[in-house]
Amino acid sequence: MSQYFSIHPQNPQPRLIKRAVEIIRAGGIVVYPTDSCYALGCHIGDKAAMERIRVIRGIDARHHFALVCRDLSELGTYARVDNQQFRLLKAMTPGSYVFILEATRELPKRLQHPKRKTIGLRIPDHPVVHALLKELDEPLLSSTLLLPGDEMAHTDAGEIRERLEHQVDLVLDGGSCGVEPTTVVDLTGSAPVVTREGKGSLAPLGL
Repeated sequence: MSQYFSIHPQNPQPRLIKRAVEIIRAGGIVVYPTDSCYALGCHIGDKAAMERIRVIRGIDARHHFALVCRDLSELGTYARVDNQQFRLLKAMTPGSYVFILEATRELPKRLQHPKRKTIGLRIPDHPVVHALLKELDEPLLSSTLLLPGDEMAHTDAGEIRERLEHQVDLVLDGGSCGVEPTTVVDLTGSAPVVTREGKGSLAPLGL
């Protein structure tokens, strides 16, 4: 049975954030609000929790997970970023985007796309996420909460709990945050390629 916290979307309660991070560090899966829609998150080093998210989502090893980071200072550890890419990332973050980038050699292979050796990176604009990342002091491994057979993400945390109460460890109810997923931008080629158009505007890409 999952735990359920009603958390303030603009001023998240520190005691709830601390407890959520304790659950993450103990191997738990957390449902949390973002600037696009709800997402599933777990500890970056927890392979078992990562596999549980795969089962919940009904996805295989070719699916890109995202490393949710506080800011651009954390990117260099996980992805190769040249000057042109960095300028684009700086202009578009924080925001409702996932950027596909070439992974560094230091990034564990299980976090990379098995064929492309890439990783998805995200810097969301949401107070609850920033509070979680500050307390956690490292990125969160994450995936959009889009369940098998569903065309749209869920935005009602109560309904999410009913659907997943035996599969996740905590639901953070931050109110409705929309049903539109992130815009996914592949930056591994000579020019940015939008592989999923979502909430993030394409204007910064000139599209």
